[in-house]
Formats: sequence, C-alpha cells, structure tokens
Amino acid sequence: MDISIIILNYKSKKLVLNCLKSIKEADFGLLKYKIIVVDNNSQDGLRESLIKQNLDVIFIESKKNIGMGAGNNLGIKKAQGKYIVIMNPDTTVFKDTFKKIYDFMESNLGVGIVGPKQLYPNQTVQDSCFCWYNLFTPIYRRLPLSNLKFVKKDLDKFLMKDYNKKDIKEVNWLLGSFLFCRAKALFEVGLFDEHFFLYLEDTDLCYRFWIKNWKVVYFPKAAIIHDHIRQSARIAWYKFFISKTTICHIISWLKYLKKRGINSHKLRIN
Repeated sequence: MDISIIILNYKSKKLVLNCLKSIKEADFGLLKYKIIVVDNNSQDGLRESLIKQNLDVIFIESKKNIGMGAGNNLGIKKAQGKYIVIMNPDTTVFKDTFKKIYDFMESNLGVGIVGPKQLYPNQTVQDSCFCWYNLFTPIYRRLPLSNLKFVKKDLDKFLMKDYNKKDIKEVNWLLGSFLFCRAKALFEVGLFDEHFFLYLEDTDLCYRFWIKNWKVVYFPKAAIIHDHIRQSARIAWYKFFISKTTICHIISWLKYLKKRGINSHKLRIN
C-alpha cells in the first residue's frame, strides 16, 4: 500500500460521496491506495449508501461525535502505507493531485507534511497556509475589526498576504482540510491531540512536525477544491460570543496556549 486516505464524516453524506467520486476518478498511476471513512455518529445513512454503491472503503463508525482530531485518529490507526492523507468531506481532488504530491514527497525526503493549493468552487485561491497565531488573532478573525490598522497588520501577517501562493514554500502550518503526511513522520511526532475537539488540532500537529525537524510545505503545483464557508462568516458579529463554533474555537485556543505558551509563535522555521 502506498497511500491511505482518511475522510471523517459528520452529517455530510452527500459531500463524502462527492469526495469519494473525485478520488475514484483520480490518476494514481501504479500507486496502490486505500480509503478509510470514519463516521462520527452522524446517523445520516452513510454506511447504507456506501454499501448500495458498492464502494471499496474501510468504514469505521464511532459511537459518538468525538471531534475532528480523535475521529481522524481512528482512521490513522487503521492506515497502511508510506503516506497518509487527511481529507475533509467538502474537498475534491483533481485528476493529478495525489500523483503530483506523491512525486514531490518522494523527491524531498525532509518534508513531513504537505498541503496543496486550495480553491473555492469558483477557482479563486483560498487561504490554507498560515503564520503562527498571536494572542488575539483568533478574536480578530471573528470580529469586524479589520479597519483598525493594528488588526489588519496582525491578520495580514497571519494570512501571509505578502506571499504569492504560486511558489513552493515552507510555512508555519497548514489548514487541516487536506494534509498529505509522510507516515513515518506522522507516527514519530504523534497523531492529532484529542484534547482539541475542533480547531487548532492542525496548528498543533504542524508545530510538532517542526520541532521534530520535519518540514511543513505549501505545494501550489497541486490543487484541490474546498467547498468551504467559514462558520464565522455566517454569524452576525453581535452573536459572536454565543456562537457554538466561536466558543469551540476559543476553548481550543485556550488549550493551545496552555499547551504551547504564548511565545510558541516565535518558533523559527528557516
């Protein structure tokens, strides 16, 4: 087995089936791959749909919604092969996505984890590689404060606005919606930290790759479609403090600060 692909479902059956369709249509060449679908107690009929369509996947069902990191860990523990790919249900690949990243990883043995260019359905480039958070960055991201000069400066740095997203680049961390991991490196640094139910688990994972001297790379020569709308964009700013996603994000941020400390963002990557 060369590649194990893990897709975590939570009430997203249609998206999962669409994601699987794109994988089945991708060009793997001579590479052997296996798909592992983990269901976080969705009860949305995904198992029945997979059986009905006779899709060749390993299906793992959690008895409750255990979160993003823990759910993906169930799949990682069943993975085999040289590379492990984490895919969100709302992502689809192009025909050459896997092959391009695989070839890059084979030629760059010091790279532990890669993220492709992520596109919205209209083909515009999505933010998917980032600098480390500063103390108030999560707050700035969720409130309409970008007109303030110091906020704009912080967010521009966080979102890497000075980077053209056309060149291959080592970055602090990658969005967890599509992570192409070297299995050897992933098992060395450890799986997702299950203390993070949602948010920051990808930041924490990339941090651990860096401190173990594995490079984290944004690779725009390969691309995916990520049909994603930030949950905070759907919420009126005055409902910020009562939003479930906001509360979850802030809790994860506090856990991250407790684990890493406020100076963790000073970690140099080159």
